[in-house]
Amino acid sequence: MSSDAAQREEICRVGRSLYERGYVHASAGNISVRLDDGFLITPTDACLGTLDPAALARVDAAGQQTGGDRASKTLALHRRIYASAPAARSVIHTHSTHLVALTLQQPGPADDLLPPITPYFVMKVGHVPLIPYHRPGDPAVAELVAQRIEAMAARGTPIRAVMLARLGPNVWHDSPAGASAVLEELEETARLWLLQQPRPAPLSEAQIDELRRQFGAVW
Repeated sequence: MSSDAAQREEICRVGRSLYERGYVHASAGNISVRLDDGFLITPTDACLGTLDPAALARVDAAGQQTGGDRASKTLALHRRIYASAPAARSVIHTHSTHLVALTLQQPGPADDLLPPITPYFVMKVGHVPLIPYHRPGDPAVAELVAQRIEAMAARGTPIRAVMLARLGPNVWHDSPAGASAVLEELEETARLWLLQQPRPAPLSEAQIDELRRQFGAVW
């Protein structure tokens, strides 16, 4: 899916799917894709359930908008994630209910928002650092997220998600569909964690080692 038109359709398809299944609501959340010569990103205050492919913001490699409706205010954060995670081709941000609820219980920051309680969380999501609260669109957040991405990569445990306290997750992968799958697994793991009383024990180190050997899990 290399053409501009195909990427626009995929962003709208994934946005609509997330909205219809309750992973986003109202005008919260945004999706971007890295192109060879810039970026596509959903407009500011757009509802992901009713996106218009032609209205998506087109931004050049320098961050200057060249087409579409006004770009989401999170553009700077998305661009910083792409710069720090070279394999990322799509970034999704939502205000997913159970993940935001979880941050209200934690003072943060932390290297891990959630413990490794299921194998698919370990395999499909991995470590999720918690970033302290800043107002929406605060440029300081982009630098904090980049620092976490680079620090985790230096440890040999690259990440594909961070959690912004009181706001929601930012996740990234090689396509909007791939990023959506990370988001869904992350939100459902948070829901499982909040539903369990007492809290479940995490997977053992031996069990995580088996996931590394059998499936290439990075933890």
